[in-house]
Amino acid sequence: MKTPLPPFLRKVAVTGIVLLCGWGAHAQTAKQNLAKFDYSAYHFGFLLSGNSSSFNFQLRPDFTFADSLLSVENNSLSGFNLALLASVNVNPMVHIRFIPGLSFQDRGLLFRFRGEDGTIEPVNVRTESVYLDFPLLLKLRTERIGNFAPYALIGGKLSRDMQSQEDVNQSLQDGYILKLAKGNSSLDVGAGADFFLPFFKFSVEMKTEFGLRNVLIQDDTPFSAAFDQLRTRSFIISFTFEG
Repeated sequence: MKTPLPPFLRKVAVTGIVLLCGWGAHAQTAKQNLAKFDYSAYHFGFLLSGNSSSFNFQLRPDFTFADSLLSVENNSLSGFNLALLASVNVNPMVHIRFIPGLSFQDRGLLFRFRGEDGTIEPVNVRTESVYLDFPLLLKLRTERIGNFAPYALIGGKLSRDMQSQEDVNQSLQDGYILKLAKGNSSLDVGAGADFFLPFFKFSVEMKTEFGLRNVLIQDDTPFSAAFDQLRTRSFIISFTFEG
C-alpha cells in the first residue's frame, strides 16, 4: 500500500529541502530581521498548501478475493489547501496554532476485476472531498540562527466533508460509488523552518496527516465489500505567511 508522491509534489519537496539547507547556511551571518517578532503574544497569517492524498485500508479478515475482485491498490491524487492562521506564543520556542481552512482532497483506488471471459478489468474509483478543517497544533521551534529557525509540529484535527456522498441512495446512481462518512479526525505530524524577512515571516513546512476514524460506509457494494476499515492520509507541503 505504498503511495509515492506525484512528480509535482516530489519536485516541490526537493526544492524546499534545498532552500532550507541553503538559507540555513546563509542565515548564520545575515542581519537579523524582525528582532522583536517572537516576543509578541500572538500573530496572524495564512497558508497556501499542496497535498497528495490516499487511503490507509484494511481488508476484511475473511476476504480471499475468491470473487471477481482480484486486487485493490491506492492511486494517490493531488489537491490543495487554503487556511487562515492564528498563533499564540507561549514563549519564543513554543507556539499554539489554530489553522481553520478548506482542504480539497482527491483520492483514488484501483480495483482489478476478473471479467467473464477471464480478462482483467481495471476500475479506477475516485473520491473527491472538500473538508472544512479545524486543526490545533503545537509548534516546537529551536532558537533563531540569524533569520532562520527549524521547528517540529504535532497536533490533531477535526474535519467535515462538505462534499460527502454519505446520504446518496445507491439505487438512484448510474453506477456504484464508494461512500465515505462526513466527519473525520486526524493526527498531524510534521516539520518546517521559519525565514524572517524584512517585513514578514515566511515558513515552509511538510506535514503528514494520519486519519484516525474509519470513514468507510459499508453497504456491500463491489467497491466497499472487501474493506474492513478505510482511513484517510495525506502528505502536505505548506507555505506560511505571518505578519
